[in-house]
Amino acid sequence: MMRIGIAADHGGFALKEHLRDALGDEGHQVIDFGPFRLDPADDYPDFVVPLARAVSRGDLERGIALCTSGVGASIVANKVAGVRAALIHDDFSARQGVEDDNLNVICLGSRVVDYGRARVLVRMFLAARFSAAERHLRRLAKVAELEKCFRQEETK
Repeated sequence: MMRIGIAADHGGFALKEHLRDALGDEGHQVIDFGPFRLDPADDYPDFVVPLARAVSRGDLERGIALCTSGVGASIVANKVAGVRAALIHDDFSARQGVEDDNLNVICLGSRVVDYGRARVLVRMFLAARFSAAERHLRRLAKVAELEKCFRQEETK
């Protein structure tokens, strides 16, 4: 079982509630980053950024970020260094994203995938393991170097 974080905005709230409960029932330790009530005026960065930071620090093994399309959640999660988030709608990407790219945050759109499909994608994402093949490690090292360069530029 894994330590998983989950976050959403109003658009992904209902899906978050269902996924959180299902993952908990399966024995995962699920940390809910909110929201904790439906608020049509909330903003996904307020919930996804704390989730992404926890993944980046290693406090969580994986993260699930939800919004209406999944696009906004993906964009903001990837602003956090060390996070490799992707918008996922298909089985291949849910598995391959972890195996090849060490995906650590799956982003889903509540108006793009229904609960049943989201469960399948999340299960595949959680079951997949990074291959640590040399070519994938080389590519991820380049990504980490880019993050480092961008952080240095931001502090100038």
